[in-house]
Amino acid sequence: MRRVGRARARVGDRVGLVPRQLLRARRGHVRERGRLTRRRDRRRTRRAEPVHAPSGAHRHDDQRAGRDGARPDPPRARVRAAAAPRPDGHPVRAGRRGHAHALDDLPIYVAGYRSPMMVVAGQEGDGYIARPAESIPGLRKLLRVMDRSAREAGRDPDAIDVAGYLLTLVDETRRDALNRAKREAFVIYMMSILSDVTLKRAGFEPALRDRIAAAWRAEDYTTAGRLIPDDLLDAFILCGTRREVAEQAQRYHEAGMDLPLLQPVVQDDAQTHAVLEAALLYGTVEVGSATERVALAAQKKTLAQSARDRIGAWYEIARPFSFTASTVPVAAGGAVAAFTGLFDWTLFLVALVGGVCLHIGTNVTNEIYDVRKGVDTIVSPRASAYLVSVRGWPIVALGLAGLIGGYTYTAPPFQYKFGSFGIPLVFLLMGPLMVVGSYYAITGEFDWRAVAVSLPVGFLVAAILHGNEWRDISEDARAGARTFSVRMGRSAAHWLYVALVVGAYLALSAGVAVGLLPTWTLLAMLSLPLLVRQIRSSELGATGQQRAIAMIDLETAQLHAAFGYLLVAGLVIAAVLAR
Repeated sequence: MRRVGRARARVGDRVGLVPRQLLRARRGHVRERGRLTRRRDRRRTRRAEPVHAPSGAHRHDDQRAGRDGARPDPPRARVRAAAAPRPDGHPVRAGRRGHAHALDDLPIYVAGYRSPMMVVAGQEGDGYIARPAESIPGLRKLLRVMDRSAREAGRDPDAIDVAGYLLTLVDETRRDALNRAKREAFVIYMMSILSDVTLKRAGFEPALRDRIAAAWRAEDYTTAGRLIPDDLLDAFILCGTRREVAEQAQRYHEAGMDLPLLQPVVQDDAQTHAVLEAALLYGTVEVGSATERVALAAQKKTLAQSARDRIGAWYEIARPFSFTASTVPVAAGGAVAAFTGLFDWTLFLVALVGGVCLHIGTNVTNEIYDVRKGVDTIVSPRASAYLVSVRGWPIVALGLAGLIGGYTYTAPPFQYKFGSFGIPLVFLLMGPLMVVGSYYAITGEFDWRAVAVSLPVGFLVAAILHGNEWRDISEDARAGARTFSVRMGRSAAHWLYVALVVGAYLALSAGVAVGLLPTWTLLAMLSLPLLVRQIRSSELGATGQQRAIAMIDLETAQLHAAFGYLLVAGLVIAAVLAR
């Protein structure tokens, strides 16, 4: 067995490759050094002149030197510096601050994964770094090639350090970790690009990879995740509890990996801390592959853990923090009903529940087609059924319009969210349709005052969506989305955002000016400080300061909530005073 040491365990991030010329220079290959020097001299003859050119130098040489006479270091200068001999004949490398270091003192690691690179590692490397998603059988085969090459070169194979990245995902149980891994786009991608040789070494047929890759290319990530068997993940990724991850790292250690570098698949604080704890277990606690693995079916969570996970999953899917987008329009419709003297508490509460349920249904559909959770249930339609029994078929038409609009917002074939029609659709759904629909559900009548209230509410909801699209313009463009911001550019996106948020206040003022809305609705103007904040942030974002609009959707939602509830309060006050 290879020499191994258990004193180190790290969480890895990235690694750089070292040119083979450096390897040869380090081992005193004078012929290679001379070849590099001649090539560099042929291509960079002018830059080989002194820093301060003599009086007879050509004028364009002075211009190339820069204003202060300092010449930029050519790309190959580092290789030449590495190959420069010391007085004793050994190669030397110049440090960042001008200090000279013998290359014999610098450890050189090889990070290839084909047999020729393993030969280089065995003959000349101080260490080898395995690639991410390397199976244990594949690692053993590569190390056999490296060890054989080292012995043929007269070197001790045990003197070559072996490290490697191990993609890691930690959860409360291995079942949860495996399920989560199958939902991660990065994991699906990694499984879809495994080579035929890599798969066969681990005992899998390339046809499985081809099916996963086909689903990936079709952007059907749910199907791609379902095609990945547990055994395939176990072969290439560490999934499980902290102790199980530590035990899997130990198996790589026993296969010849001196230093496992645990790489979190999910780059967030919770996963980073969990992976660090697993690394600590690996380094300090006796674990081993001989430990019996607990069967997946036998892994049980406590009642509290199960309840917490379920609540957390539904919170993430339903996103209750966004409910102001649906409660404000319904409350506005109810406030108009109160102002007209036709308010009904029972119908208002039913309309409120129906509006929130429609919002939840849209969020769930959004999650399904954004491939974050595999949820395929929709909320109960009982509230809508009660409204139909009271208000008849007109409410059915309004409800169907809302359902169709909410579903097609993210679901195929329309998927308005990813196109230019997303903004006007959200304006109609969460503005006029919800406000007027709520008013009709409560009163059974149509009133232009409900339309006047719906316009500023709709403008601000549309601004929430547009702010999100503006902030994510680069990511949407790479993903192929054709949102308004992607089509028209950042400047147009900035001006549309300003028009939407300012338009809400102008629409409210116009409604009061023409007599449709009572003066008390101007109470919403108390939210002007938030408007100023948003305009200031948008101006900074227009100059390229992305940090200024990093939270623009959340901050616009705060503006929408403040404006909306102040508007509702103004209508209620006007209704009370009118009695």
